[in-house]
Amino acid sequence: MTRFTPDEIEAARRTVYAAMPPTPQYAWPLLGQRLGCTVWTKHENHTPAGAFKVRGGLTYFETLAREQPGVRHVISATRGNHGQSVGFAARRHGLAATIVVPHGNSVEKNAAMRGLGVRLIEHGEEFQTASEHATRLAEAEDLHRVPSFHRELVRGVASAYVEFFEALAQAPDGPPEVLFVPIGLGSGFAAAAAARAHCGVRTRLVGVVSTHATAYLDSFRAGRVLESPVTTRLADGMACRTPVPEALEVLKQEADDVVAVSDDEVAEAMRMLFTDTHNVAEGAGAAALAALVQQRGRWAGKTVGIALTGGNVDAPVFAEVLSAGA
Repeated sequence: MTRFTPDEIEAARRTVYAAMPPTPQYAWPLLGQRLGCTVWTKHENHTPAGAFKVRGGLTYFETLAREQPGVRHVISATRGNHGQSVGFAARRHGLAATIVVPHGNSVEKNAAMRGLGVRLIEHGEEFQTASEHATRLAEAEDLHRVPSFHRELVRGVASAYVEFFEALAQAPDGPPEVLFVPIGLGSGFAAAAAARAHCGVRTRLVGVVSTHATAYLDSFRAGRVLESPVTTRLADGMACRTPVPEALEVLKQEADDVVAVSDDEVAEAMRMLFTDTHNVAEGAGAAALAALVQQRGRWAGKTVGIALTGGNVDAPVFAEVLSAGA
């Protein structure tokens, strides 16, 4: 992926801020005390769609409207947050949107997408089969296929991490030594790398996957695309079976490391975030903290960043997670 120019980043910020304000980053004292380091949390759970993806949808659709004004109906596949991003941005541009999700997808994410006017189709048992069905429907119905990873999506999401690095440049300790970023299909990690280059900081980037969906970790280690089965029950935002080659290249070039966290570790991180900050995190949204907990000894006394990438968890799931820690 080619780097973004300063003008491209600033244009992305204008597009994003026309629809939402910057999200905050806080150093929560109780998290710091618990982990023995300063923990800055980037709160992408505070966007209008409850997750970071909405930023990419805004820039993608702004570009689509300029470059392909004849498009009137789009289609994509998702486990939820990307679909909300597509629905949110499509509605702003007056476009129809169809989203394909796998059977058993989050009930509340499905409801949120329908609330944005999306036509929702359930197909298959995992994201990959839903994505393949969306591609077939795009061809059959002559719809514009919105990918789950694209340079324009990354450009919008980069605005989040530019906010983060610029804000912490003014903090007493400066930017964090490391930033943990969850990996679904890779747009979030690629955006963090783009923002790091734009801001000229030296923060290490650590990607986080689920131990129940290790495709990006396996591929990172092997240096080539490898598929892996998906069995995660909790971190649906990281339920990737097949990595995107372009995203893997960014990961290989920019990641200090890639680590894996289990559903049990994610659940404990969700409880920590609620107890110490009273923020709700979905599984993927808590994965960065889970990785930090796993590596807490390495970062003791340091300044660390985590991306709380989303808070869209079904109420029964979150209640079960909280009660399990009681």
